[in-house]
Amino acid sequence: MKQSHDLVDSLRQLLGDKGLLTGDEMAAYESGARYGRGQALAVARPDSVAQLREVVRASLRHGLGVVPQGANTGLVGAGSPDASGRQLILSTQRLRSLCEIDVANRSVRVAAGMRLSELNERLAPHGLWFPIDIGADPSIGGMVAANTGGTRLIRYGDVRHNLLAIEVVLFQEDAPVLRLGSALRKDNTGPDLKQLFVGTSGAGGLITEVTLEVRPRPLQSATALVVPSSDAAVMELLRALETELGDFLSAFEGLSGRAMQAAIDHVPSLRNPFAPEPLPEFALLIELESSSSGACTGLDLQACLDRFLETQFDRTLSNAVLGGGASLWHLRHAISDGARALGQPIAFDVSVPRSQLMAFRRAALDVVADGFAGLTVIDFGHIADGGMHFNVIRPHSEPPLDAARTQALRDGIYGLAVESFGGSYSAEHGIGPHNLGYYRRYGGIAVQSLARGIRALLDPQALCGVVDFGPAPDGDAPSLHHH
Repeated sequence: MKQSHDLVDSLRQLLGDKGLLTGDEMAAYESGARYGRGQALAVARPDSVAQLREVVRASLRHGLGVVPQGANTGLVGAGSPDASGRQLILSTQRLRSLCEIDVANRSVRVAAGMRLSELNERLAPHGLWFPIDIGADPSIGGMVAANTGGTRLIRYGDVRHNLLAIEVVLFQEDAPVLRLGSALRKDNTGPDLKQLFVGTSGAGGLITEVTLEVRPRPLQSATALVVPSSDAAVMELLRALETELGDFLSAFEGLSGRAMQAAIDHVPSLRNPFAPEPLPEFALLIELESSSSGACTGLDLQACLDRFLETQFDRTLSNAVLGGGASLWHLRHAISDGARALGQPIAFDVSVPRSQLMAFRRAALDVVADGFAGLTVIDFGHIADGGMHFNVIRPHSEPPLDAARTQALRDGIYGLAVESFGGSYSAEHGIGPHNLGYYRRYGGIAVQSLARGIRALLDPQALCGVVDFGPAPDGDAPSLHHH
């Protein structure tokens, strides 16, 4: 215990009162956005790489684990401490001063603690943006650590596809600083080592700086909310879109009727876009984008989309709302908050081959309907990349789910995705304590052993308390584990 007090005292001298939080000041850092709630020794908030290195060195000297945390918007508990009270949350919130934009190179060097919204505000005057679109406002370093995807992955890719370089402090005795990659798009001079830190929730090192490829802001966009005539028509429509308008397709999102209704009920300004007709059981939000001006190309994207959709009536479509991009995206982004307002969510971030997504959806709905009476499903997802957010809600009027029933539901949905449809139990939220059991169940012993070996090179004393990517100890059955 004296070691803990000594560490806190030394960190306060290093970081000052704003840089070190204790007691009630830590509450917002100790609970995750959805899962993960623990008790930290303290929250360290260095404002420079030099300070961060000293925090790592001090933690190693005192034998106390650290939990890297960005904006704390993650959904698998990876940024939350355990219940021991002996872990230090290492926040990047104050690492935000760097933002060097190279307009001609279409790249930006940015501090890891800067938020996505602020980065895009700074890029906007140059006609640029970082086009990863998600409902939260994460830190840039956190986006790399989670390999964020989002609604426009089909056009722009995930963070990994737009990452040029990182700077990372390793969890080693001298807290070395490595710069991996550069602003070059072409550099085939060895292994791409920065990828060791992408999608690993901070395991192995703490990202302090990121170099990203950024994109021209769209000068045109077109939207429609359409009702497919059948499940089979969803993929038929997507293939036709990619054939006819593939250069412009930026989003192809699925929204269930219950998901849209949850958003409308939660946000007073939202309306049923199909009124006076009722909401359909399932709809597709389609978006086209172009960074070319209509004046130069002669293309009117909304007119192009409208003409295309006219050809699909009585084939793949039964109804459509054309245009209205801002209101339709508002509806889409309000679904998550609307779902939470209905009750306790048991959330699944899954992916399957997109050719199987609608079949998976029907099978997953059957799992809930057949075995979990009283629960409701709010589902939406990224149809074009095979991703789905399948949220099972325990309404406020229903009694709480016990641990065994919750486990059975999670096993049922994840087993369906992975075992029956060849999919993933974590499409874009990453691995954290909340889904570590499924990593161990489905990851494969050889792969997990390799991951543990890599982490041991980067973090030999296992300082980082995020996730142990190795296999479970001998004799331990895979299990769900979260704070």
